[in-house]
Amino acid sequence: MAHPQPRPNVLAIPAYVAGRPPTVRPGMTAYKLSSNENPYPPLPGVVEAATRAVAVMNRYPDMGSTALYDALAARLEVPVTDLAVATGSVALIYQLVNAFCAPGDEVVYAWRSFEAYPIAVTAAGAESVKVPVTADGRHDLEAMLAAITDRTRIVMVCTPNNPTGPAVTQAELDAFLARVPEHVVAVVDEAYLEFVRMDDAVDGLATYRRHPNVVLFRTFSKAYGLAGFRVGYAVAQEHVASALRAVSLPFGVSAVAQAAAIASLEAEGELLARVDDLVAERDRVVAGLRETGWDVSEPQGNFVWFALGDRTAEFAAAADEAGITVRPFAGEGARVSIGETEGNDRLLEVARAFSA
Repeated sequence: MAHPQPRPNVLAIPAYVAGRPPTVRPGMTAYKLSSNENPYPPLPGVVEAATRAVAVMNRYPDMGSTALYDALAARLEVPVTDLAVATGSVALIYQLVNAFCAPGDEVVYAWRSFEAYPIAVTAAGAESVKVPVTADGRHDLEAMLAAITDRTRIVMVCTPNNPTGPAVTQAELDAFLARVPEHVVAVVDEAYLEFVRMDDAVDGLATYRRHPNVVLFRTFSKAYGLAGFRVGYAVAQEHVASALRAVSLPFGVSAVAQAAAIASLEAEGELLARVDDLVAERDRVVAGLRETGWDVSEPQGNFVWFALGDRTAEFAAAADEAGITVRPFAGEGARVSIGETEGNDRLLEVARAFSA
């Protein structure tokens, strides 16, 4: 019997695999280190702002996210017209591809990188051009330039790269952007920018001001700890930002999410102090791993990458037995978030035993 059929590209969309919650084990506190979440609870002022918004949930949110746009514009010192907000930076990826790609157009990005890229590209009927990362998990920017054709509409640079960890330098990005055709949208995906501690780190805002084709993607999910509320934003010159807004979902960002994001900006000093603590914990974990013989890529996000190849599933199972969940990528490796100190200590124990 005949039945409705989706477009062929919809059937080809790869599934997004979310980080699995930890297995409950009697007598053991379990830790979820599989989703790059901020382990700290929200600050009291953020909770209070969200609670006030909950009290009027019978009303639609401000569709224009006016107060949030104003707060971001003031914080970043950019025009409101150069901003676009959405339900997480992942929504902006979908919007960008829908706004700039027709079926058959190409999107170039490193691989492995953020899992949502191929999903968004395939959903729009466009084609992914995946350029392998280097052995140490870095973008091969020269190879990405070589992959650009007359069908390329977007090129994505995820820095720090999720899930492998390294970030590009400003000098590397400048040299890359100087050779990207001006009609190609160049994404600088900065979901983890607050965790970067390196020489010659990318200055995304300065980069967007110099390049009319650059768009920055940022999120409140990671450093700001609002993963459950879904708020992301793009910074781009008006001709790009307006296209993102044009294809956005009406009333997409809830009133509660808007209120929490604004309060988080107001509490930014306290929030970023927590980020400093997470970075220190990341550095402690990396030092411990290297002491036991692990050659991990230089992490600049709130996670570390284990290039395990065929041993990935075995490592994930060993972690699960120890009461921590990691994010395995079959046949490639495992990404492990920096979380609570005890969970991180268990990771070091698992890694020590696994490498023995």
